[in-house]
Amino acid sequence: MLQCPECTATIEVSQDTRVSEVVECAGCGCELEVVAKDPIVLALAPEIEEDWGE
Repeated sequence: MLQCPECTATIEVSQDTRVSEVVECAGCGCELEVVAKDPIVLALAPEIEEDWGE
């Protein structure tokens, strides 16, 4: 079990989750990015992504 870094709600993340995958906190609705896998670490997802030159 992990905690949301924003509201400390408990978040369940599947063990087959990939790094850079975004999950949503059911407590506050913020988007969290998986930044490490072993152990799983969550951080607030960036609001603006790269536009890849478009």
